[in-house]
Amino acid sequence: MKNKFILCGLIGWCLEIFWTGLKSFQRRQMKLIGHSSIWMFPIYGMAAFLAPVSRWIQKKGTLFRGSVYACAIFLGEFITGSLLKKRDMCPWDYSKARWNIDGVIRLDYAPVWFFTGLLYEKIFRRL
Repeated sequence: MKNKFILCGLIGWCLEIFWTGLKSFQRRQMKLIGHSSIWMFPIYGMAAFLAPVSRWIQKKGTLFRGSVYACAIFLGEFITGSLLKKRDMCPWDYSKARWNIDGVIRLDYAPVWFFTGLLYEKIFRRL
């Protein structure tokens, strides 16, 4: 589990840096600078806990599995974001986004978390 936690943390960091780099492209910042926070490593590392879930639901359809992962990621993001926000340490703030909940999750990110969960599932199967 420790190795999966570390791997998930590193993959999450890389995905976030890539994602934020793409967002800078959207803002026409051609340096495409991506960024993250040290707090994100353990948050992304918690995706390792999806490994047993992925085994339990492996025979279900893609829509069901991706939805389960998206809900689990939303839950993890909401809990960790709320805890960090109380201590003024949350590295993200979605309060200006249209579909935000308490500024710590964005419902319009559901497709992103859907496919991220399926990506982690694929990685777990290869391990």
